[in-house]
Amino acid sequence: MRKSLIILLAFTCTMVFAQNEAAWKAIEKPLNFYIANDLGRNGYYDQKPVARTMGKMAENIDIECVVAPGDVHHFEGVRSTSDPLWMTNFELIYDHPELMLPWYAIAGNHEYRGNTQAVIDYSRVSARWNMPYFYYTKVLESDDITVRLVMLDTSPLLDKYRKDTEDYPDAGKRDIDRQLVWLDSVLNVSKEDWVIVVGHHPIYADTEKNETERTDMQKRVDTILRRHKNVDLYVCGHIHNFQHIRRSGADYDYVVNTSGSLTRPVKKIEGTQFCSSVSGYSLVTADKKELSLHLIDKDGKIVYSLKRSK
Repeated sequence: MRKSLIILLAFTCTMVFAQNEAAWKAIEKPLNFYIANDLGRNGYYDQKPVARTMGKMAENIDIECVVAPGDVHHFEGVRSTSDPLWMTNFELIYDHPELMLPWYAIAGNHEYRGNTQAVIDYSRVSARWNMPYFYYTKVLESDDITVRLVMLDTSPLLDKYRKDTEDYPDAGKRDIDRQLVWLDSVLNVSKEDWVIVVGHHPIYADTEKNETERTDMQKRVDTILRRHKNVDLYVCGHIHNFQHIRRSGADYDYVVNTSGSLTRPVKKIEGTQFCSSVSGYSLVTADKKELSLHLIDKDGKIVYSLKRSK
């Protein structure tokens, strides 16, 4: 009986992927990459199923890299580059051969509860992990298509973390004015086909988390982004659900990417175009005329697609 059940489950999983493969191939563009965040649960909840689906999709679509907007490690971050959590949260979970890709990461609030420098230093340990500094920019290019990633360090931008020196000892040490000047300067010179700003914390979102998180982001980040007409998306994590929001006066879209493990309920707010509490990740596809962000659930179903065109 047990053997029959295992065979049945394997058959069901194969059928799900088989049904999705044609849909996946249909959305492929010259430049494709994943966004995955709020992952680190030692494989529990939906982390392993999501990782398996990411690998299976990458067998069918040419994936350039994975963008990881924070909280790869729950709950207290990591203590060093040799912390076992690097294995149980990352290396041994995303072990599919097609996920041996560059991962461009930033720190989330949970990384700030541990050794934040170790999150940078792990770039010298892992062939996949790329985090040159707490904030940085990276240009992806394929077949003459260019996407600029502007990777922000958002935890120090929130006063609640800066003031909590016991749980977040490094947050108050960062020069936030320097980061914001840098953000403005990068956007001033960005000439790529598409520009995506990535942070861990949302600017607008439905959440039970302290409202000051959003107001700090609105005051410090949103005011800069709105000055630049070349920004297409602001993508974040932190809230553990999917949200696509549009707000008056902003030419770009706000996207909350869901958790790759544990999710939370969500409801519509002002400007909500779509929301869902399913677990999963996002797939970004781009050519010269269109940038698409596809929200993917743990089984590989495309639950929503956001498209920007020129």
